[in-house]
Amino acid sequence: MSWSEKILRVDLGAGTCTSEPLNMEWAQDYMGQRGLATKYLVEETDPNVDPFSPDNKMIVATGPLTGTIAPTSGRWSVVCKSPLTGAIACSNSGGFFGGELKNAGWDMIIFEGKSDTPVYLDITNDQAELKDATDLWGKSVWETETTLRERRGDNDVRVASIGLAGENSVLYAAVVNDMDRAAGRSGVGAVMGSKNLKAMVVRGTVGVKVRDPMALMKTSNVAKEILAENAVTGEGLPTHGTQVLMNVINELGALPTRNGHDVQFEGAHDISAEAMAEPRESDGEANLVSNAACFNCPISCQRRSKIDPNHFTVKGKPEYQIVSGGLEYEAAWALGAACGVKDLDAVTYANFVCNEQGLDPITLGST
Repeated sequence: MSWSEKILRVDLGAGTCTSEPLNMEWAQDYMGQRGLATKYLVEETDPNVDPFSPDNKMIVATGPLTGTIAPTSGRWSVVCKSPLTGAIACSNSGGFFGGELKNAGWDMIIFEGKSDTPVYLDITNDQAELKDATDLWGKSVWETETTLRERRGDNDVRVASIGLAGENSVLYAAVVNDMDRAAGRSGVGAVMGSKNLKAMVVRGTVGVKVRDPMALMKTSNVAKEILAENAVTGEGLPTHGTQVLMNVINELGALPTRNGHDVQFEGAHDISAEAMAEPRESDGEANLVSNAACFNCPISCQRRSKIDPNHFTVKGKPEYQIVSGGLEYEAAWALGAACGVKDLDAVTYANFVCNEQGLDPITLGST
């Protein structure tokens, strides 16, 4: 395991950042980042707390394998009381932010209280500081991440932030990292916004330590071989992403369509993985530009997409005429089939806006 045995406690009201030891007994007894962070939340938070109260703690957690050579070890979670459900939220994300946080030497960050003014957390290894984010408040995720990278002068920093959705307490606001990876479910972005916390910036060069490096290497190599030989993780997901499910689930009669009124969508193929790879008649280019991988993930199921520059959604809007996070299956059915939309570029545009402003596309499309 790669526990750093150290957590960062950030008191937003007092403006302090304090290091404290990880409770290793809890780390052994509660499974992974979700189990451990939930244990901390339950122990430290009144179950009757208002999700938008300063007393609702927000925990950013990595797991015992995060940042290691284990495949798919880039995952991280945001845990708090959900404003959407009133239950415990555990929203998980990929990308590179989790691995960077662990490589900076931190297992978790516990945010408590509320800042009087907008702030962001700036971490470089064991140095952590709250900084003024007044100039960032009102900016999108994309603008915020770009600004903070330029401010740090280090393109290797990783950023997780909220957009207008989180600032305005949208109940399904997300925390977005690496421009288009998201802890998207249960409104964790709204809790972050309620604390006047705009972003987290982290750069980690400490590395991770594991108890038995050779055993981990051996086990990881076996796991990678299994993933490579499996038809889904070795071929289906790298080629088509989670969108490989669109036509399959539609044919099974289990595709949420037109707000749940139907179970099959006649336009499913038009917004499927296969359609993403087909050249458009308009400009001869495909919606899908490439696949991509999160931290140390051999599956590479991310989609990188570009919308036809002359499509009505982006014509005259150069900020959207870019290569960015393409459709996953969940966003495709929620923004596409569930809304009765079969225009692939229109659905992709809606997904771009969700990433830009920090919205959960699943809840948006199915609400």
